[in-house]
Amino acid sequence: MSSNHILAAVLPIHPVYLHTLDPFAIEFTDGIGIRWYGLAYLTGFLLGYWSILWLSRRSTILLKTADLSDFVFSVALGCILGGRIGYCLFYDPTLFITIFPDLPYWGVLAVNHGGMASHGGMIGIVIACYIFARKRGIPVPHLFDLTIFGATLGIFFGRIANFINGELVGRPASENYWLAVKFPQDILSWPKYNPEKLADLAPVVKQLGVAPSEWLQWIALQRPQVDSLLQRIVDEVQNNNILVRTSLEPLLTPRYPSQLFAAFLEGLLLFLFLFWVWRKPRKPGVITGLFFSGYAIVRIIGEFYRRPDLHLGYQFLSLTRGQWLSVGLFAVGIASSLYWRSRPSEPLGGWRDGARPEHSAEEEEQD
Repeated sequence: MSSNHILAAVLPIHPVYLHTLDPFAIEFTDGIGIRWYGLAYLTGFLLGYWSILWLSRRSTILLKTADLSDFVFSVALGCILGGRIGYCLFYDPTLFITIFPDLPYWGVLAVNHGGMASHGGMIGIVIACYIFARKRGIPVPHLFDLTIFGATLGIFFGRIANFINGELVGRPASENYWLAVKFPQDILSWPKYNPEKLADLAPVVKQLGVAPSEWLQWIALQRPQVDSLLQRIVDEVQNNNILVRTSLEPLLTPRYPSQLFAAFLEGLLLFLFLFWVWRKPRKPGVITGLFFSGYAIVRIIGEFYRRPDLHLGYQFLSLTRGQWLSVGLFAVGIASSLYWRSRPSEPLGGWRDGARPEHSAEEEEQD
C-alpha cells in the first residue's frame, strides 16, 4: 500500500484549496497597479543590499560601502535582463521574432508571455558582476560570492510571487493530498493545449451571462472572445464570485504547490546552507560554486513536482528542460568550486565573531 493510500485512510478528507489570490497588491485601475511579483523582486534586491552591508560590518570584503548601491543596481539590471532574455532563449525563441499590434510590441518585452528564467537571471548576474568588477578593480569571484549570499533570499520571495500569480504550477496531485491546490489559471492554456475541455465550461460562462449554445459556437469558430472570457473567469474567481467559483472548481485539476516547494528548497534551504558555510572566510569563488551546484540539486528535485512548460513537455529520459539545464549548472558549480579553492588567494568574508582572516590562505584549507 502506498503512502498516499495510508494517509487517505488515516486523515480526514478535506476540500482542495482553490487558488483565489490576486496578483495585484494594489490595483489603481484595471490592469494597472503594484504587483506582488514586482514587490518580490524589490524585496530581494533590498535584502541583497542589506546582506552585503551586514557582512561588510562583520568581516573583510573588498566592496566599498559607497559603491554598494551602484553594485546592487547593476546586479538587479543584469538579473532582470538575463532572466527575460534567458526565458526567450531557452524556452521560447519565437518571442525574438514575435511582434504584437499593441504595447509593448516586441515579444521579448511582453513579460506576460512566459515570464523569466532563473538560469538566465544567473547568467545576467554573472555578466553584471564581471563588468562592475573590471571598472572597480575588484576580483570578479569575490563579487559573485557577495551577490550569491543574498540572492537566495530573493529567490525565496520570487517563488512565493510565482504561487500568488498562479504560474509555474505543479504536476497533478491526488485529491487527498493535504497541500493540493487548484489553479483557475489552468483554463487559460486550454484553447491551445486542451481544447476538448472548453465545452465543460458552459455552466461557468452561464454565470457570466453567456448562453451555453453561444459559448459552444465561439469555441467551434475559435472566436477571440474565448480568451477574454477565460481571463474574466479567472478575475471573477479572484474577486470571490461564489457562483463562478463553485461551478469552476470541479473542472480543475488538483496540483502540487511546486512554487512553495521551490521557495523552500531554492530559497530558504539553500540560504541556510550558504550562510553556515560562510561563517568563516572562504576563498573568492567558492561560495558561488557551492551555490551553483546546490541550486542545481534542489532544482532537479523540485522539478519532479513542477509541471513542465506545456510547449516543451518532457524531454530526454523524461526530464524537463529545467532539469537538464540544472545538470549543466551542477557540473559548472563543482568545477568552479574546485578551481577557486585551488587558487592562491586570501580568504574573504565570514560573519562569525572573529572571522576576519588573520592567517594565510593555506591555513584556511585546514578548516
